[in-house]
Amino acid sequence: MSEQRLVDLETKFAHQDLAIEELQKIVTEQATEIDKLTKLIKKLSDKVDSYSGGEIGPGDQKPPHY
Repeated sequence: MSEQRLVDLETKFAHQDLAIEELQKIVTEQATEIDKLTKLIKKLSDKVDSYSGGEIGPGDQKPPHY
């Protein structure tokens, strides 16, 4: 194998290694954000459930003249 070809392969490997590290960082950040958003959705869902109490609200009932 020629010396230049070996240098080229090592350079490509180094660039790929950096790209993988950057992608891993992004994936980790996204997983953290997804976890935060999931917890927020759960809190909001619980809050909506507590307000409704499982009852039909006035907007869902027919007016008395029907």
